[in-house]
Amino acid sequence: MLRQAIHRGLKASFYWLGLFVSRHPVFFLTVPAVLTVVFGCAALSRFQPETELEALVAPAHSLAKIERSLANSLFPIERSKHKLYSDLHTPGRYGRLILLAKAGGGNILELAEQVLHVHRQVLELRVSHKGFNYTFAHLCVLRHRDRRCVLDDILAVFEDIRAAVLANTTLAKVPVSYPNTTLKDGRVAFIGHQLGSVVLAPHSRDQQVKSARAIQITYYLRNLRPMVQDAIAEKWENEFCKLAHRLATASQDLYIQSLTSFSLWRDFHKTGVLAKSEVLVSLVLVLLAATISSSMRDCLRGKPFLGLLGVLTICIANVTAAGIFFISDGKFNSTLLGIPFFAMGHGTKGVFELLAGWRRTRENLPFKERVADAFADVMVCYTMTSSLYIITFGMGASPFTNIESVKVFCQSMCVAILVNYFYVFSFYGSCLVFAGQLEQNRYHSVFCCKIPSVEYLDRQPTWFKTMMSDGHDLSTHHDSVPYQNHFIQHFLREHYTEWITNTYVKPFVVILYLIYASFSFMGCLQISDGYNIVNLLASNSPSVSFALTQQKLFSNYSPVIGFYIYEPIEYWNSTVQEHLKTLGQGFNKISWIDNYFNYLKVANVSASTKSDFINILKNSFLKSPEYQHFTEDIIFSKNGDEYDIIASRMYLVARTTEKTREEVVELLERLRPLSLINSIKFIVFNPTFVFMDRYSSSVVSPILTSGFSVLTVLILTFFLVINPLGNFWLILTVTSVELGVLGLMTLWNVDMDSISILCLIYTLNFAMDHCAPHLFTFVLATEHTRTQCIKISLEEHGAAILQNTSCFVIGIMPLLFVPSNLTYTLFKCSLLTTGCTVLHCFVILPVFLTFFPPSKKRHKKKKRAKRKEREREREREREEIECIEVRENPDHVTSV
Repeated sequence: MLRQAIHRGLKASFYWLGLFVSRHPVFFLTVPAVLTVVFGCAALSRFQPETELEALVAPAHSLAKIERSLANSLFPIERSKHKLYSDLHTPGRYGRLILLAKAGGGNILELAEQVLHVHRQVLELRVSHKGFNYTFAHLCVLRHRDRRCVLDDILAVFEDIRAAVLANTTLAKVPVSYPNTTLKDGRVAFIGHQLGSVVLAPHSRDQQVKSARAIQITYYLRNLRPMVQDAIAEKWENEFCKLAHRLATASQDLYIQSLTSFSLWRDFHKTGVLAKSEVLVSLVLVLLAATISSSMRDCLRGKPFLGLLGVLTICIANVTAAGIFFISDGKFNSTLLGIPFFAMGHGTKGVFELLAGWRRTRENLPFKERVADAFADVMVCYTMTSSLYIITFGMGASPFTNIESVKVFCQSMCVAILVNYFYVFSFYGSCLVFAGQLEQNRYHSVFCCKIPSVEYLDRQPTWFKTMMSDGHDLSTHHDSVPYQNHFIQHFLREHYTEWITNTYVKPFVVILYLIYASFSFMGCLQISDGYNIVNLLASNSPSVSFALTQQKLFSNYSPVIGFYIYEPIEYWNSTVQEHLKTLGQGFNKISWIDNYFNYLKVANVSASTKSDFINILKNSFLKSPEYQHFTEDIIFSKNGDEYDIIASRMYLVARTTEKTREEVVELLERLRPLSLINSIKFIVFNPTFVFMDRYSSSVVSPILTSGFSVLTVLILTFFLVINPLGNFWLILTVTSVELGVLGLMTLWNVDMDSISILCLIYTLNFAMDHCAPHLFTFVLATEHTRTQCIKISLEEHGAAILQNTSCFVIGIMPLLFVPSNLTYTLFKCSLLTTGCTVLHCFVILPVFLTFFPPSKKRHKKKKRAKRKEREREREREREEIECIEVRENPDHVTSV
């Protein structure tokens, strides 16, 4: 009884809401329009793009950020970022070049003059700011020991090669080893990331380079006064990119590619710029699709303008939601590009359901009561699905979400859904009222003129009859209800429902579902993380081409991992020394400790005590020119007359393949547990770790929390909905759709990144949006058989589902033409979401619901009992009539 009371109460509430809207349509039409103008102007005036890429796509809470703070407090990263090489995530301002020999298999070592010419052009590059000219020398990071600009060691190698060429000496006289090479001043430098596609000389003991195809040079800029210095550095980076483009065009021997610190942000934001025209095309296509799908041959009952106004309702709702977002200090980023499409997919579903609900009302009722009946029929389910949207995306916006772009998207989506809901029953409800009034007064649905009488139409040409026909001639011959002449409903009723419920079709549907489940399961076993930031950039952007070249030519070694020992240890102890060797085993090390031990070995000196170890280290080793640069890697503290080493660092580099990122994650997962349990207290850090650390769990957590929240809500409402089996079937269906989309998108080469996770959250809601009315109509139907119930369900909701899904697919089609990895992911996931949902609504559920509960036998028994009761009543009435006639005329008894 409680379930029926709640259901009747909700229907009555929405009936009175519909009646209220129908009595004040001008108010409910004007208020949303005024709000749209106000918030739209606010959105235009306060529009601001997000500039902090790390804050958007990197996990907000991770150990890597804590480790970065600790490492920065010991050895400032600003002064050591040239040593912590990172492929795309170098901190601060910088400019980077890749120079590739043009000739097939060309040797970049033979092009030393051309390489150094490019280098000189960069050094001479000038930018103007407030009347002053600045060059790289004014902006560069300075070396601590001699206050000279930090430059890559490979440039010194090329200087030696050029000097050898000028002296008519062969390249063989300038030995270059890989990955560690000895420079002219005696220093051993790591050039594994600066020389690419290296071929080593055969039978070479010291790994001498025979040839190399590419060189990578990085120019690091310092950051002293953020407001002024950063503006100058930004100008320098812009001019650097322009210079690289000019040099690439002019050079006959070199391919030149450039990357700067703002390149990733620029190419991330570029997606939103590139998609402007496609979004407008999408809107036009959706308007056309909605208009056509809402049309009928009946010029009185066809509602093409209601389809058009339904899409416009969602558009102005999105404008209002955008204004609210920007007024609340929101900043635009390219991931928000999916919100208009997702909001449209939900909003137009409500619009088409209201239109279908209008068609199901009795035509002889006043138009205000018909609007109220449509609200009572549709808004209960639409309110439930809108609430589930807000719950799921609200959980995505909760503190459980660790990625800011996902959190911002979910917050904006909640606002958009809420505004859509109010605009659908207010603005679109008012449009429905005016359309109903026109229909009641027999006005043409397109031309808004009076429909002539049948006698007048009989005297007119055929084309005029076709345009002005009100459908009565069609309904008298075929259908009892003129609204059933809508082409989608007619197709479903006359053709599709009979075909899909055919006994011979059902085995093939079961086989189809088994194939679908198999592929989905296979895809779910192959899920891969999408922490590569390239997946979010415009696909034809310079950053993507640079990253691909970098991955192909410079992926032999991982990013340089800083190994920070942050507590004093006994470096002179042989046990500690062995322990350090064990920790660095398997890595290419750039270490003051190893160089110091080699120095002691060559000098034949012992340093087995603390005093000897530190005295030789400070007074001899660190003062040698070839080892002087290690001064920056050790922190001494003076305790009376003694010195202690309180912290030190070294650098580790691992041998990798082109799958560098996956291998770096494995390295991090291997080294971090050791730092927690080891007696030597250390941390490992590279700027890339900030983007990779906990990315998998951070990406997966929003979909898990959203799915769990939906499951909880549906289970808790088992005892509140009118039939719990509806919730049970809804849980099964949504789970099947979700797993199907997850598996198939993996097979379609879509990684688990922030965009695909947002699409999966939307899949939950999209499936519920379309399956919930379908399922609850089936479980509440009182026909004799399940087959008849599924036919009724498809006839009532099939048209709205097909209209909405077709508009949604047509709307996302233009995204395919936006050259961006982000929009490709959005398109693929959205298309799979729509396909799997339609497959379940029109193929899988109509067959499977005829096999499993709920059973309709009780309804059959009730109907039989009612029929027998009616027959008994007729018999009693007949006997009473006979008795009355006998009393009135006792001489003549008439049997009726």
